[in-house]
Amino acid sequence: MSIDAAPPRGIAVEAVSTWLEASIEDFTGPYTFDLVAGGRSNLTFRVTDAKGRALALRRPPVSHVLPTAHDMVREFTILNALQGTGVPVPTTFGLCLDDEVNERPFYVMEFVDGHILRDAATATSAFSEKQRSTIGPNLAATLAGLHRVDVDAIGLGDLARKDAYIERQLKRWRGQYDQMQVEGVSHDGLIEAVGDALAATIPPQQAVSIVHGDYRLDNVVLNDAGEVAAILDWEICTLGDPLADIGLLMVYWSEAGDASAALLGVSPTMAPGFSPRAEVLETYGKESGYDLSRVAYYQAFGYWKLACILQGVFARSIAGASGGDTSSVDSFPQHVALLAQTASDLLERSPQ
Repeated sequence: MSIDAAPPRGIAVEAVSTWLEASIEDFTGPYTFDLVAGGRSNLTFRVTDAKGRALALRRPPVSHVLPTAHDMVREFTILNALQGTGVPVPTTFGLCLDDEVNERPFYVMEFVDGHILRDAATATSAFSEKQRSTIGPNLAATLAGLHRVDVDAIGLGDLARKDAYIERQLKRWRGQYDQMQVEGVSHDGLIEAVGDALAATIPPQQAVSIVHGDYRLDNVVLNDAGEVAAILDWEICTLGDPLADIGLLMVYWSEAGDASAALLGVSPTMAPGFSPRAEVLETYGKESGYDLSRVAYYQAFGYWKLACILQGVFARSIAGASGGDTSSVDSFPQHVALLAQTASDLLERSPQ
C-alpha cells in the first residue's frame, strides 16, 4: 500500500508518514502499512519504508476503549526499561503522544522476524519434532529470566503496587467483566461465583516480579532454533505474583486428551514433540526457585481471567471494535461459560 492508496483502518497515512520521517532515523518514505493478523485488541502494523526496512507500529483499538486499557505509554515504558536486561524484547524507536497525528498515541519498535506459533500446523511446518521438544523448556526458562529482573533497578518499581497481586487482579477483571455486559447474554452468576472462590483461597505471594499477563506461544517470536527471540504484547503487564504467568502458560499449553483444549482453539502444543506440562513446569521451577505446589490455583485463575477477557472481546466486537480480527464471535458466550467452569473444576481438585 502506497501513501496515496486507501489506508488501513487505524492509520492516518499522511500524518503518520510525516511523523515517521521526522522521528525515526534512516527510515524514509513512502511507507506501506500492513495490519498484522491475529489480534482483537491493540492493533499492530508492519510498516515498510522505501528501502525495505520494516518496523512495527502499535496503537489502541479504533473504538470502545476502556479508560485504563490499551495504554501505549505504559507498554513503551516497559519495553524501554527491559532493554539490556537479557529479556528478549524488541528495540523501541519512538513514541507519539500527539493525538492529532493518528487519533490515539502509538509507538514504533523493531519488527522481529521469526516464527509465531498459533496452531499445530504452523508448529509442524516451522520446526522438526526434535526442535519442538526444546521450545517448552526454553519458553519456561525465558519466563523465569523475566521474573528475575530487579524491577527497582530498571526503573519500574513504581509501575504498580507490588503486594496483593491476585486480590488486585480479581478486582480488576471482575470490574472489566461488569463493564462489558451485553444485553441478552447472561452467565447466571458463574463468573461472579468463581471469582469469589478464587478470592477465598489465594496462595501467599512468594515474590514480586514483572508479570507479563499474557505469556503464551503466540505472544512470542521464535528464531529458527526454537528459542524466544522476542516477547510481544505487553498490554496488561504489571508488577506482582510471578506464578500468575506460569499458571496462564499452563492454560494454553494443551496436551493430547485435554478437554480444555477445545475452549482455546487448535493449540500448537498438540503437535507431536512438544514437552508435556510437567516438563515445562519442572524447568520453570528449577530456573525460578519458586514453590509450584499450588500452580493449579494459578491455572484456575488464568482460565477465569481469560473468561473475563473474552467477554470484553465479545462486547467490543458487538460494538464494532474488532481490533483487526473480523472472525465470528457468536460462540464467545459459550466459551466464556466453559472457561469459567473449567476454572471452577480446577479449584475443586487443587490443594489448598
